[in-house]
Amino acid sequence: MADSPIAADVPTQMSLGKSALMHLLPGALLTLVYFLIAPSMMAAGYPALAALLLAVLVILIPFELGILLVLAYRRNGRLSLQGVVMWRERVSWTTFAWVVPVLVVWGSVVFVGLSSLEGVFASRLFAWMPAWSLPTAGMSQFEGIARGKLILTLAAFFVLNGFVGPAVEELYFRGYLLPRISRLGTAWAVIWNVVLFSLYHFFSPWGNLTRILALLPIVYLAAKKRNIYISMSTHITLNTLGMIPTLVADLGA
Repeated sequence: MADSPIAADVPTQMSLGKSALMHLLPGALLTLVYFLIAPSMMAAGYPALAALLLAVLVILIPFELGILLVLAYRRNGRLSLQGVVMWRERVSWTTFAWVVPVLVVWGSVVFVGLSSLEGVFASRLFAWMPAWSLPTAGMSQFEGIARGKLILTLAAFFVLNGFVGPAVEELYFRGYLLPRISRLGTAWAVIWNVVLFSLYHFFSPWGNLTRILALLPIVYLAAKKRNIYISMSTHITLNTLGMIPTLVADLGA
């Protein structure tokens, strides 16, 4: 039986239709802009990754953070996220200190272990997508890129993908959207949230299975503890660790 939502700290609930739209729309807009500007960015001498990062900067972050700030101002008369971003209850530092590393290990094992499967999915199911967007492009997209443009791209990659992007996503998806479907019970609300969050990455559909398996226990524990900083810390750490091979290989070249 699904866990019942805790009566306290339960915000006004959102219909599943609206919830699905709010989960998927920012990813659809991000992907559209990414695919539209990538050819021009590559023609200007940047890797395709730079187009994705620019889309994150001008679409994803303003959309997700903007919604939270608008709602915060309407509710509180100031830019306070109180009552908008939920589930920020305290957990002990000892709990935090062991939960986050365990979740990071779990996520790392899943992402590394299923990376080859993602390649199979990409080549067999999504070969119709632009070659520069596929995981097979990998490190080759950085070949021949001018040093200055490479450093600028990787610096943006580190900041946006490592810290700012994950933090905003956790505030939006786990702090705002997830509590507003808590009537489903913790387990079903988490499944709904994680599946839609994975699908929201329209630009990398081959990673859906990996993302879902990696994120389910992370988001479930954050929801059970009513503390989004558990998932935020894990998300940031996983993204940062995942960037290390790219940063080392290209900056050391």
